[in-house]
Amino acid sequence: MIRFGLLGCGRIAKRHSDLLGGGQIHGASLVAVCDSVPARAEAIAGKFGVPAHTDIDEFLVRKDIDAVAVLTPSGMHPQHVIACAKAGKHVVVEKPMALRLQDADDMIRACDEAGVKLFIVKQNRFNVPVVKAREALEAGRFGKLVLGTVRVRWCRDQHYYDQDAWRGTWAYDGGVLTNQASHHIDMLEWFFGDVVSVHARSTTALVKIETEDTAVATLKFKNGALGIIEATTAIRPTDLEGSLSILGEKGTVEIAGFAVNQIRHWRFVDELASDKDVIEKFSVNPPNVYGFGHQAYYQHVIDCLTNQRAALVDGLEGRKSLELISALYESIETGQEVPLRFTPRRSRLGVVA
Repeated sequence: MIRFGLLGCGRIAKRHSDLLGGGQIHGASLVAVCDSVPARAEAIAGKFGVPAHTDIDEFLVRKDIDAVAVLTPSGMHPQHVIACAKAGKHVVVEKPMALRLQDADDMIRACDEAGVKLFIVKQNRFNVPVVKAREALEAGRFGKLVLGTVRVRWCRDQHYYDQDAWRGTWAYDGGVLTNQASHHIDMLEWFFGDVVSVHARSTTALVKIETEDTAVATLKFKNGALGIIEATTAIRPTDLEGSLSILGEKGTVEIAGFAVNQIRHWRFVDELASDKDVIEKFSVNPPNVYGFGHQAYYQHVIDCLTNQRAALVDGLEGRKSLELISALYESIETGQEVPLRFTPRRSRLGVVA
């Protein structure tokens, strides 16, 4: 049994606590929670009958915690992950792992030195339709990849950003590219491979925040394919879609729904008998934009910890999508195409004003 503590009891903590505290993850349990806001910690602690802490040092010194899920604001992930590592706890950290590449490197190093595992939450990789598309990719069914597109068309109004002072800030959150679209950007890179360069534009269209609520970008991949990112939280009045399109010389797959959860198109030049049933069998309807992937993700974490397996998204893998996101912001600030192997100079992401 892997015993978890939750560090941070905000919006996303409900999903994690329901799984860990509700007995939905085989081999895992929730033993304590911590948040600087007492009411938030006590609400989750009371629901699952576990202790609530407001002091991180008291929380991390607990001997009954094997792993910590770090669910604090993105800009605080580095200090909290490093503290967990020094306390000898394995770490599961929500996306993005950090806002600056140097911080990501420090987190990876701290976990390596402490001999603990670092897991970055990328639950959409475990969505049933995504797993099926990945199988087709690994089987070579797409042939030469031509074009990949992700679209995040969600609704986050001013009330959402006003819930916490850190939301929509450069120092602690970033905008739609860093927060809401980070999973989709990760998947685009996961399917199409290394990115050579990016060109991006953004605007803050409908809300009063420091960062962007709408962005578009074009990407050039090492394999010659092109990519498109369309991301916005300015859809009104409700979420519209979160989707991924994979276009290749021998096939096309589009996964849509509002949480990359529904196979909308599945066609290949070389058809298999099973193809006709894919859309019906491998599409799911999750209750919210988080989808069902967190459950499969946590089972993967438990498997890695108990059987000493390698993580699908460890610190180095999580750093890859952060580097891509950093390049997007660098392009936004400079108005120029930005190569991926670069040193951020103009990007404001993770910088305290």
